[in-house]
Amino acid sequence: MKHAVEIGTRVEMFVDDWLIEERKGTKLKLNPPVKREAVLVLDRPWEDSQGCFFSVIPEKDRIRLYYRGACLRDTDDDTQVTCYAESEDGIHFERPSLGLYDHEGSKDNNIMLVGTDAHNFAPFLDASPDAPPQLRFKAIAGVGPKAQSIFLNKGHLNGYYSSDGIHWHKWDEPIIYNGAFDSLNVAFWDTNVKEYRCYSRYFEDKVRSVQVASSGDFVHWGEHQPNRYAEGVPLEQFYTNATVQCPGAEHIYLSFPMRIEVERKKNRKSMYPGVSDAVMMSSRDGHHWDRPFMEAWVRPGTDPNNWIDRNQMVARGIVETAPDEFSLYISEHYRCNDNRLRRLTVRKHGFASVNADYAGGEFITRPVVFSGNRLLLNYSTSAVGSVKVEVQDASGVPIDGFSLHDMDDMYGDSIAEAVKWNGGHSLEELKGEPVRFRFVLKDADLFSIKTAN
Repeated sequence: MKHAVEIGTRVEMFVDDWLIEERKGTKLKLNPPVKREAVLVLDRPWEDSQGCFFSVIPEKDRIRLYYRGACLRDTDDDTQVTCYAESEDGIHFERPSLGLYDHEGSKDNNIMLVGTDAHNFAPFLDASPDAPPQLRFKAIAGVGPKAQSIFLNKGHLNGYYSSDGIHWHKWDEPIIYNGAFDSLNVAFWDTNVKEYRCYSRYFEDKVRSVQVASSGDFVHWGEHQPNRYAEGVPLEQFYTNATVQCPGAEHIYLSFPMRIEVERKKNRKSMYPGVSDAVMMSSRDGHHWDRPFMEAWVRPGTDPNNWIDRNQMVARGIVETAPDEFSLYISEHYRCNDNRLRRLTVRKHGFASVNADYAGGEFITRPVVFSGNRLLLNYSTSAVGSVKVEVQDASGVPIDGFSLHDMDDMYGDSIAEAVKWNGGHSLEELKGEPVRFRFVLKDADLFSIKTAN
């Protein structure tokens, strides 16, 4: 029996089996996103077919978008640029005229940075309570070593800071060493461990892999630790990682690597080998990653231009575009004239679910201690499907008033519907005590649960 865990009133997503002790007739199911509209086509003179490495930063009054606009050569000149766009709704993005850099005789453009560091400039809004206003935004950037030595992990990353997210200043010396870094590396203030984390590219036996390092001040970093996976999970080529803390469930880390198969070639018009997709994985500590879903989260699909190498790169960042909807973004048509960014939508906290088919099934949680007085379900059923919930004591005995027979079937589709037991019993009676939840499902998906007041 697993020991009791404190879940308070936080959202517990079923992206792993951390909360599950027994299952019968149910399975964990990955829920692919829905492809929506293209929100940006890189068709300006200072953008090109190799624009990519998008970062999305949601704020209260706007959604910021940063991306590599052009990458003609890996040089220190102006052929590489970082560009900036904004949106009010996460759907319609505009390029403001920043007036910072000249392009072909005009500063009427959205170029924010030029040079080698524009290759993979990766900003974030610093959530540290100690971050001063002039350091409100931070970023990491750096191409890494030249191709002939890239497998040696001898590159470095530079640090940047900004007060407004537009005008950036560079630290005098590199801040992170010992990696390949020739991709979109991401950093953020981790609200769980109260320190900065950086997830970056390195090579493990010539395989593109992800490593993590930590820092208390963003300037001095500890040793990198490789991402670790469950026994038997193969090491795959992860070109990017797009790691975030899930909004509203920040104790869970999500990562959306672009997985590349370097030996395959599908689109005969492309000069380059390689095909890619996007996968999803989760972690509870940021070091050990659960991979119950080895299949793709986003496939290239029927579009032949998505079967060119280095497509399906998920942008770093998740935006809540509706009360029941998360939006993420993915790059398409890399190396094509209509290189673009497309929006993806996911049910809020619905990246995966516990699923039962028509025959039905059930699962029981490990013992938990909660602090809310209502149990809210994020669930979906068919017209004939159902969900029922039983509360048991820590030893597995149903508690009077909270058994399966004490409630009617729940059915429908809701992000947060409260469970009601007949007789008006409230979870207030059980707060602070270790209990188990037993869920019985028929033709249904349970995406997440939480207790609330």
